[in-house]
Amino acid sequence: MKLVIVESPTKAKTIQKYLGKDFRVLASSGHVCDLPEKSLGIDIENNFKPTYVMVKDKQDVVKRLKAAVKESQEVYLATDPDREGEAISWHLSNVLEIKEKNCRIEFNEISYRAVNNALKQPRDINMNLVDAQQARRVLDRLVGYKISPILNQKIKQGLSGGRVQSAALKMIVDREREILAFVPEEYWHIFAFLQKEGKTSAIKALLNDLNGKKLTVKNSEEANNVVERLKRAYYFVDTVKRGVSKSHPYPPFTTSTLQQDGSARLQISTPEVMKIAQQLYEGVEIEGEGLTALVTYIRTDSVRVSVEAQKDCADYIKSVYGEEYAPAKYNVYTAKGSNVQDAHEAIRPISIERTPESIKNKIGRNQYRLYKLIYDRYLASQMTDAVYNTLNVHIVGSEGGDKYGFKLTGKTVKFKGYTVAYDTVKEDDEDDVRLPDFTEGETLTLKDLKSEQKFTKAPSRYTESTFIKAMEENGIGRPATYASVVSVLAKRDYTEKDGKNMKPTELGFKVTEFMEKNFADIVNIKFTAAMEDKLDYIVNGTEWQKIISDFYPHFSESLSKAYSSEKKVRLDEEVSDVICDKCGANMVVRNGRFGKFLACPNFPKCKNIKNIDEVVGVCPRCGGKIVKKKTKTGKVFFGCGNYPTCDFMSWEIPAPIFCPKCRNVMRIVIKDGQKQYICVSKKCNHVVIPTEE
Repeated sequence: MKLVIVESPTKAKTIQKYLGKDFRVLASSGHVCDLPEKSLGIDIENNFKPTYVMVKDKQDVVKRLKAAVKESQEVYLATDPDREGEAISWHLSNVLEIKEKNCRIEFNEISYRAVNNALKQPRDINMNLVDAQQARRVLDRLVGYKISPILNQKIKQGLSGGRVQSAALKMIVDREREILAFVPEEYWHIFAFLQKEGKTSAIKALLNDLNGKKLTVKNSEEANNVVERLKRAYYFVDTVKRGVSKSHPYPPFTTSTLQQDGSARLQISTPEVMKIAQQLYEGVEIEGEGLTALVTYIRTDSVRVSVEAQKDCADYIKSVYGEEYAPAKYNVYTAKGSNVQDAHEAIRPISIERTPESIKNKIGRNQYRLYKLIYDRYLASQMTDAVYNTLNVHIVGSEGGDKYGFKLTGKTVKFKGYTVAYDTVKEDDEDDVRLPDFTEGETLTLKDLKSEQKFTKAPSRYTESTFIKAMEENGIGRPATYASVVSVLAKRDYTEKDGKNMKPTELGFKVTEFMEKNFADIVNIKFTAAMEDKLDYIVNGTEWQKIISDFYPHFSESLSKAYSSEKKVRLDEEVSDVICDKCGANMVVRNGRFGKFLACPNFPKCKNIKNIDEVVGVCPRCGGKIVKKKTKTGKVFFGCGNYPTCDFMSWEIPAPIFCPKCRNVMRIVIKDGQKQYICVSKKCNHVVIPTEE
């Protein structure tokens, strides 16, 4: 009997199906060894030597694996093909006392071909990869373990800081500071509605320039002056330029771009995107097939695709769409950034023949949606460019020797190219923008003029998608950690959701201000990005302890100064009129993981706490109070204050009545200054105008 050990039980079941009765596939269920939970576990005086202990609750797993090793003639460690997977294999080889050197196998996809090919090419454990994981683990433990107690002492209990987490939080806080400091500037848009001879419809054109130079209209006085002159102007077509433009397909997904698009396009959180992607990689239950892996390894920052996969995809494109949709040479993409690891392919379907439609009703809804996103993006990435006919028209309104220029642009599809496959997400190409044909010199009749006041806009807050993109662009963290960073910032109450946007809380501001004052390097974006590069170099053989020994002295000095710094930074405490029913003191409002709550000011002598209910409406079911609440992940919802007697809840503030047409929940909308109740069901969409209360 031959033994194969992987991390995940699901992965084990999927692989067992491919290997048959001569193999036994077991799972370690993740790490079996790690740094201790309740102590530092790093010998700072002995070159930062880590002390590893068996992970809590893994004794039975290790015992079972040891027994299996003794019963097996050959043992293969098939953990994930990355730094973390290599470290897990290293710990397994030590704990299970596996003496064979060539026991490590890896594969980029869980398919019969990939797994069996890997078994033919076992190798020794790569200690450079192990050291790269150790360096990150040790550095993150030092920073987190040393900073978190200071935050707890100086600000409040239950806080944490980290090498990536704190720098990421500063990005969100800095964006909010920009928004708060922003002063909008006024400007005006002026539109001319022009009519061609013999036509009844008018064309809307935006004023762009004056006498060949870009024109900005700054206030109403200027706008009125320009409009008056344009009323007297003579309009004619100045230039007509026809051309052809091409749109190149996007590369297949990396971990980062999958998280960005999965969150933005499918409207699910980035941790949920990664959870579903892991299922697609390890195997999902398909009727008649059992557990089946659908996509390649999901932790990658490469956009490379194997030649074999490209050939299969090209053949499929030619047979389904036609020869003209497959490029003469395979499309090759280059990943952006200096610290890209190219160990694995981009994320793609294992088989291009397994279309999303073929399994639509055989897997979960979000599993299907994410698989379709991955499939369509990959298929399109291997297709030809989309081609468009373009039209650029410059119209002049001539008045008193001045020439006011208006621009019109349009395009029509000449060849659909990759867009025939990638119609789920139109990232830059909307429907055709068609313009009538124009001739240089032809005159136009002015039908109307309109001016609109505008204001420059502040930078928008990050969504999960744009935040991950910004982290990647700034070199903060690695793709595999982006989702967990988003999650922990919400969990610690450092950020909250404002619609789809991430907004720093008061606590988030306070923590960042404290970190900026005491640990400037840790929250410095450039310093953090440079450290990421150094950690990546370890894979090439750089001594990992030296990177940490260079970092630690200055960090240690900052720790000492922070401990002896000014008195505790108190968050503003609002004294309420609620009397503590245990000691009689006026309770104060404090921030916790799940929002604000009432606490006794005499803590720890009196530990009394109470919930604060922020009332936002009336329950349509029982007439009770609708209060604002948060899930464990920080997502806001609205529930009845009479819970558990009434378990009504809604993701939007509900109207006080159910829809009279379909009995569904209604939401409150203000339209043209008037309150309306609109049914949340898109099929119904019934509207009720409430009477004056």
